[in-house]
Amino acid sequence: MERIAVIGAGLMGHGIAQVFALAGHTVRVHDVSADALASLRERIGRNLVELGLDATSARRVHGCAELADAVRDADVVFEAGPEDLVWKRALFARLETLTSAQTTLASNTSVIPITQIMDGLATGTRALGTHWWNPPYLVPLVEVIKTTHTEAAVAQRMFDLLARVGKTPAMVEKDVPGFIGNRLQHALWREAIALVAEGVCDAATVDTVVKASFGRRLPVLGPLENADLVGTDLTLAIHRTVLPAIDATRGPSPYLVQLVAQGRLGMKCGEGFLRWTADEQGALRARVLAHLKAMNAADAA
Repeated sequence: MERIAVIGAGLMGHGIAQVFALAGHTVRVHDVSADALASLRERIGRNLVELGLDATSARRVHGCAELADAVRDADVVFEAGPEDLVWKRALFARLETLTSAQTTLASNTSVIPITQIMDGLATGTRALGTHWWNPPYLVPLVEVIKTTHTEAAVAQRMFDLLARVGKTPAMVEKDVPGFIGNRLQHALWREAIALVAEGVCDAATVDTVVKASFGRRLPVLGPLENADLVGTDLTLAIHRTVLPAIDATRGPSPYLVQLVAQGRLGMKCGEGFLRWTADEQGALRARVLAHLKAMNAADAA
């Protein structure tokens, strides 16, 4: 069993720790927040109870106030801190001095190129990215991102480790902003925003169309499988008509910039593209969690 360290006890960090603890690994978690460390096992235990899993697995997770204590003797370190390039680079510079040269160093970032984060490390061959999806204990995918310096064997060991603890790893051979999943996701979001901005439909209609059409197929039919299913010749014909009309704005949508400038920040303030009451927010989050649980249960059946 590899010894796992996680930097960050927040939303992503405690979920990553939970995955490894449930699989039998000892996990040390570091956070600068004493409150986050104090509630760490309780949060993991509550998740496990809700999922009908072994809540005693939370005992394998140990909070550490000092970074050095968390990473001492670790085989793998997962960073799950803020999306701040300067902060991440400073952390990995410290981790390089606090860990063995055989320790694998991984950053859990959503979009920042891993090469930028690991730039300057003397031992960059052992550094890579692992992009977990939220919540990490329910969403199967973890993208494993190589830099030009990452040793192939290091990336493969990470891939195999993630598979052993029940995740669905995907190898990203070229380090690009957003990797695979977020590039696809935000390409869709860009066009969704453009449709609303251009008055084609309102925001609720965009979401209805996605959820009631191709969204239904996505769990079992990926986009390139679908292209082969209908035929690449038909796909080409469609693209010749549709792609020239699809939004190609270089940078964020002016409509999105306007929303933020107006303070319409989404659920955190009750209004973004849509208006949200507290009850509506809670109901949506509950539906998402129930859906993810049901999909995982179906996969396990």
